[in-house]
Amino acid sequence: MAENREVLLNSGKELFKKKCSFVLSVANLKQLPDGDRVEVAFAGRSNVGKSSLLNALFGQKKLAKTSSTPGRTQQLNYFNLDDKIYLVDLPGYGFAKAPKDIVKNWQQLINAYLVGRATLRRVFLLIDSRHGIKKIDEEIMDMLDKAAVTYQIVLTKADKISDKALEKIINETENKIKSHTAAYVSVLKTSAEKNLFIDEVKAEIASLL
Repeated sequence: MAENREVLLNSGKELFKKKCSFVLSVANLKQLPDGDRVEVAFAGRSNVGKSSLLNALFGQKKLAKTSSTPGRTQQLNYFNLDDKIYLVDLPGYGFAKAPKDIVKNWQQLINAYLVGRATLRRVFLLIDSRHGIKKIDEEIMDMLDKAAVTYQIVLTKADKISDKALEKIINETENKIKSHTAAYVSVLKTSAEKNLFIDEVKAEIASLL
């Protein structure tokens, strides 16, 4: 098992050395690119760190736009990695500094995409490690369960809490996902700011190819 894990870690590192480019921003499902390759999506509450994680995966600061203002990502942002896989940065759900009708449109777009995209292999559901799974996260998890879309919890900002607190939140998260049928059994932890545990996320993505 350890050897297999090492192989996956190396595969992930090699994959993310390849060229990655921004493709397009999708405001409605008619704009989606052809479903000719594997897709993985990054979802989470506004300002949880989706864009920061994408930048950390590629060792870049400006591949995906980041902002201190929650709700900046307003469309599905597609990135093409080595012509093998699409990485999709989804609009943050929950609080957003935008008119309610715009927020509603975001949510409808996210829901329609998650439920209807046949090439979507996994959703990486980002949760702030300082706060854990909130009610609004549970709502998204329930929706993914019903749609039978596999998702994996990624605890972000792991550098912001102590090792003991992080271990506790990992255990709590693992217990919570036991009741969710589409949740992947392994919980990941990351710190985009400190570049910690990023290789583990790369390995998980590489395992889907």
